[in-house]
Amino acid sequence: MNYKLLGRSGLRVSELCLGTMGFGKEWNWGADYDTSKQIFELYANAGGNFLDTANRYTEGTSEKWLGEFIASNRDHFVVATKYSLRDGTGDPNFAGNSRKNMMRSVEGSLKRLGTDFIDLFWVHAWDGLTPVDEVMRGLDDLVSQGKVHYIGISDTPAWIVSQANTLAELRGWARFVALQVEYSLLQRTPERDLLPMANAFGMAVTPWAPLAGGALTGKYLRGEKGRLPEASARRAEYANRVAQAVVDAAEDLGVSPAQLAIRWTMEQGKMVIPIVGATKPAQLEDCLGAVNVEFTEEILASLNELSQIELGFPHDFLRQPGVIDVLYGGAETYEKIQR
Repeated sequence: MNYKLLGRSGLRVSELCLGTMGFGKEWNWGADYDTSKQIFELYANAGGNFLDTANRYTEGTSEKWLGEFIASNRDHFVVATKYSLRDGTGDPNFAGNSRKNMMRSVEGSLKRLGTDFIDLFWVHAWDGLTPVDEVMRGLDDLVSQGKVHYIGISDTPAWIVSQANTLAELRGWARFVALQVEYSLLQRTPERDLLPMANAFGMAVTPWAPLAGGALTGKYLRGEKGRLPEASARRAEYANRVAQAVVDAAEDLGVSPAQLAIRWTMEQGKMVIPIVGATKPAQLEDCLGAVNVEFTEEILASLNELSQIELGFPHDFLRQPGVIDVLYGGAETYEKIQR
């Protein structure tokens, strides 16, 4: 694998990140210990060094097993974990973005991982209650203490991330270097505001579910069973059309549908690093092949056109010829500025 800088940082990470949410069977799916270790070793032997987990995954088993797998070569791996989602029930301060939960959660993660530091610490999701400055100051304290090296944010509106990074820059605190969002050929809504925002701040983007829960592999077209209910939007008529286009394009290129779908996300920006997960070694081996996929311009354009979304207001409004004419002094002027 090749390596990329993680946003505006000097941290080098592999071009595919291994998601470990499936390490453990506490949620009645996933991989057992031996299989999880095989998946980890397959990824590491392929040159991967970027590992994603969370305090909540498989009730802590994911972090515990991952810590055991990396123990013999801890400094080689870039370990990312998260806080925000509950560790237990019945106590409101065991969840959310607050400083109290942050500090409690990071200590638990460090213990389960068996390490003194976390390379990348994610805010897992925005709770809508905690002040932005409380979160950013708390995260900066963790960086200052050496318990965390870099910070990122997941599943949060673009305006909040913008506010947070601007505040951090103003006050000299650590800034978010990466953004984690759901993004795939079936989920392109981050293109409205989240991806442009990340680009403006120089943030890396790590898409989760680049295969849309397996829908883009074509397995539901083949009648295979899976964890997605039939009523899921990922199995609706539109999703099936996109999945069929992926299957057809993959056949034309001589690659698997999974490889093509993952590669599509990688083509959306130089700092886009998809998170790939697996519960079987063969699944991961297939996904890793995405690094060698080469699109033709025709296939890429066709997939983009089929899956494109309406950006909505104000984006579509600002692209109208009449608005361009009055805003830039004529379409010709606008085109020259764009060039």
